[in-house]
Amino acid sequence: MSESRDFADILKASEPFVRRQIEKTDELVTADLIDSVLRKVEMIDPDLFENVDREAVIDEMIRRSSHGIGKNASLVATEGHEPWLNADRKQGWRYWRRYSEYMEEKLPWKALDALDKSTDEILGNLEDPLRPGNWDRRGLVVGHVQSGKTGNYTGLICKAADAGYKIIIVLAGLHNNLRAQTQIRLDEGFLGYATLVNVDQLPPVGVGVLDRDKSQQPNCATNRSDKGDFDTAMSRKLNVKPEQRPWLFVVKKQKNVLERLVYWLENHAADTVDPETGRKLVSALPALVIDDESDHGSVDTGEVPIGDDGTPDLEHSPTVLNGLIRRVLHTFARKAYVGYTATPFANIFIHERSTTSEHGPDLFPAAFITSLGAPTNYIGPGRVFGSASSVPENLPLARRLDDDEHMEWMPPTHKNGWRPRIGGERILPRTLQEAIRSFVFACAVRKVRGQGDKHSSMLIHVSRFTSVQGEIVGQVEEFVRHMVRRYDRNMDLAELDALMQRDFETRFLPDMARVRDAFPDVPQGEDVTWEDVRAVLPSVLQDIDVREINGSAKDALDYAENEKKGLKVIAIGGDKLARGLTLEGLCTSYFMRTTKMYDTLMQMGRWFGYRDRYLDVCRLYTSGDMIQWFGHIADAAEELREEFDNMAAVNATPRDFGLRVLSHHTLTVTSKAKMKSAKPVHLTYSGSLMQTVAFPIDDKHERNFEIGSRFITAMGASRPLQDQQYLPEGQNWNGALWRNLPALPIVEFLRAYQTHPKSYRVVPPMLADFIERMSAAGELTDWTVALVGSAKGAAKGRVKRIGDTEVGMLERTAIGAHTDRYSIKTLISPRDQAIDLTRFQYEAALAHTRETWRGDADRNDGKTPPSEPGGPAIRHVLGFGHEASGLETDKTRGLLLLYLLDPEKSDCERLSGRDPVLAWALSFPGSASKVTIKDADYMANSVLWEAMFDGVE
Repeated sequence: MSESRDFADILKASEPFVRRQIEKTDELVTADLIDSVLRKVEMIDPDLFENVDREAVIDEMIRRSSHGIGKNASLVATEGHEPWLNADRKQGWRYWRRYSEYMEEKLPWKALDALDKSTDEILGNLEDPLRPGNWDRRGLVVGHVQSGKTGNYTGLICKAADAGYKIIIVLAGLHNNLRAQTQIRLDEGFLGYATLVNVDQLPPVGVGVLDRDKSQQPNCATNRSDKGDFDTAMSRKLNVKPEQRPWLFVVKKQKNVLERLVYWLENHAADTVDPETGRKLVSALPALVIDDESDHGSVDTGEVPIGDDGTPDLEHSPTVLNGLIRRVLHTFARKAYVGYTATPFANIFIHERSTTSEHGPDLFPAAFITSLGAPTNYIGPGRVFGSASSVPENLPLARRLDDDEHMEWMPPTHKNGWRPRIGGERILPRTLQEAIRSFVFACAVRKVRGQGDKHSSMLIHVSRFTSVQGEIVGQVEEFVRHMVRRYDRNMDLAELDALMQRDFETRFLPDMARVRDAFPDVPQGEDVTWEDVRAVLPSVLQDIDVREINGSAKDALDYAENEKKGLKVIAIGGDKLARGLTLEGLCTSYFMRTTKMYDTLMQMGRWFGYRDRYLDVCRLYTSGDMIQWFGHIADAAEELREEFDNMAAVNATPRDFGLRVLSHHTLTVTSKAKMKSAKPVHLTYSGSLMQTVAFPIDDKHERNFEIGSRFITAMGASRPLQDQQYLPEGQNWNGALWRNLPALPIVEFLRAYQTHPKSYRVVPPMLADFIERMSAAGELTDWTVALVGSAKGAAKGRVKRIGDTEVGMLERTAIGAHTDRYSIKTLISPRDQAIDLTRFQYEAALAHTRETWRGDADRNDGKTPPSEPGGPAIRHVLGFGHEASGLETDKTRGLLLLYLLDPEKSDCERLSGRDPVLAWALSFPGSASKVTIKDADYMANSVLWEAMFDGVE
């Protein structure tokens, strides 16, 4: 038996023991635990261990058993759907079995289990391909950027083919490189052979290495070459019969390609005619259409397809790609459509009743929406940039690029043909030189750690113009070539070598430690020294290749071609790097390209994903504005998921789900064209948390403090904050509490207080108007006010009196180098919204928090169900009750939280020696009231709009 076979057998034999040990004792997976299990296996079969590296087995077992995965959540419509998927139906499934075995080497056990479960759920929400008659199921799967959506839909394709779907069409982006990359992944995960051209025999890859029975291999109408899309020649000769194996089509969302596909379906695959319309139909071949990046290119950006009376315009002409995708679906009598995206902002604006006689229904996910949980080792926007509830200390992965030198080299706005220069010289800015050194260090550290044969990539994305990109390629090549020559020839090396050592030891190495401290749950590599790195620098530098990514298929194929040695590439590009294309082993990103759309900006985040054992060498160089924008998007995405979780908890359907997306003063949710059916609505603050995060530092600062002093004095006698209606055991509070206040003093305080002009979302006069309107309607009439102090601040003697009450001041460090304001990331602590709840309300909110808990690492959920209620759950159960607990609503209750921020701990020089910053937050219970604010903070889809206003503008 070969060593690799022994290795696999040991893993297979040990897995049940490790799983049982973890489930029984909930032990942390360690080398000692794995070693104890291996000793038991060795006693049973000692021959297995004769030719195997025991340490390698332990490392692999730890990798496979270490990571968990967040829970999925789904909104499902069951009308017209016949449940069909069960264990008996899955017996003998070949494509899924071999894909599962293939993925065992790539995914931890829990992640593979979750993949099996989620693909079962998605497939079960589609229709049984063996069901006769006409049917149509359309759904949406929302994942995370660079989180493994391709792996998920590959698993879905395998199961769909096993179940009996005969035509599988994957819409794989707009560019050749992404289509080719997707084809390669499906070659490995589904087909089992490399779809090469001009070869006598297609070599087995991926699942085909595990299962070499060619009689069951799926067919494919496309290939991985540059011209491998569905072409005219293939469309003329291809003939598919019902009894044949499944056929795969991996096609671009491009007009000519989709037109050829529609023509082939209508003229070669169609086997019947619709008696009412005369349309040619494919009735014998059930179809599954997977729309990768379904928010991009697929959405109808034409005029609103619904008339003023709410009925669909049957003669509406959708945009070209949307219309062709719908025609592909409309050609099949039995079809399923599943969109995959990490940025569903455009998809939720599709009008749910839009349809035409020629194209059929629009792509609204009427059957289901599934939100995938992220594995614990996934690094996404919530973990990199923080969310409103969790802010990383000093953003350990990010470096701000706001220096004048960079701006001179590459202004934020520049034209085609721009020549990047500094002082007239053709040189790189110091920050980019540092970033390239960081990439060199990353490659070297990975080589020292035994990852030298793994891909490592650097992204430089600063301009959309190819002419500018070409100039940058030249400058970067020259910079790298200079280092290569010095180390290769050992000539004039002293100055460069000293710089490299100093930079590694004083900057890069300490930052590695900071990253490891910030992400303790992500597997980390061992420590390295400068001597270790110096020993491999010459060879690492020689391996680095500088490339301009121009959209050809070769760009996507290079990783596969260099699988054995590992590609070391600095990729310089623009739009071709902006969406979908995976940069394997991405370590360093230098990113200055600006966009003002949520979905595009998030998709540009190629640095999100999995970085096991090399996260500490990863770095992101970008602007302070971009960091703030990404942080805001993380909040917007989290709010969207909170709404989703609340609806999933009450078994809502996609049609019930009135989605809303937080708007931003500078960013746009998605392109205006994609929001044709969305309306700028006058939305309620109900169910929201509003907190001040931008404060004036001129004379308004003192006036706000005085306004707060008068407000607190006017409220009269307070009680200690510890004296709440229900105080959970072990909780200690510093501060004061007032109960049963009418709305009027709250409104007056808000009208007097002035936020900074850059505080676009928290506008006190608008909040005051809203509270007045709600109280007139019988809601928000009974207020609780809490002055929340810091016990740590009090213990340090950092206390301050406001009005007649003294509290400890909070420490909140400024973000951004602003000279006109003091800005912070977040104000309140998660538990603050639970202040003065009754025990019944507290326990109901905790129950709802646990119901909507997903264990999602990117949402900073934690590994175990929460022990305290979350703010969204508190606001939800107060507004809508909690059926399982028998809790009634409490819509009269409003909560105002006041805080004093320590000026000496703010990192804002202009606050030193002055009064504390008076900050506040408002927590509103959820409500179905139609009382609204004056100006729109949100864009609402058609479902929410009609639910709020009964379809009347």
